[in-house]
Amino acid sequence: VQLQASGGGLVQAGGSLRLSCAASGIIFSTYIVGWYRQAPGKERELVASTPGGSITSYADSVKGRFTISRDNAKNTVYLQMNSLKPEDTAVYYCNARRIGQSHWGQGTQVTVSS
Repeated sequence: VQLQASGGGLVQAGGSLRLSCAASGIIFSTYIVGWYRQAPGKERELVASTPGGSITSYADSVKGRFTISRDNAKNTVYLQMNSLKPEDTAVYYCNARRIGQSHWGQGTQVTVSS
């Protein structure tokens, strides 16, 4: 099983980034997929997740700014991040989970400068 995250980088406040996470070795469509982040000195937190279809959930801090989507044909989950703020700076991790299983990507750094 491999989850390969990409798309992080350095952006100014108010800018946008799109993260991607490509999965292999799993039946992607059967997993709940999500994005987490961990800032220095803080615990990892859930940013957004989707089990599929139009069902999505978001942390209050990113509602209205971030959008999670998935393409099961490409085994890929995306996180579109708009109106980025310095407090969004963190390492972002993708995750695929179902009962008894949880798989993590390697993390991609997002840095938002003020």
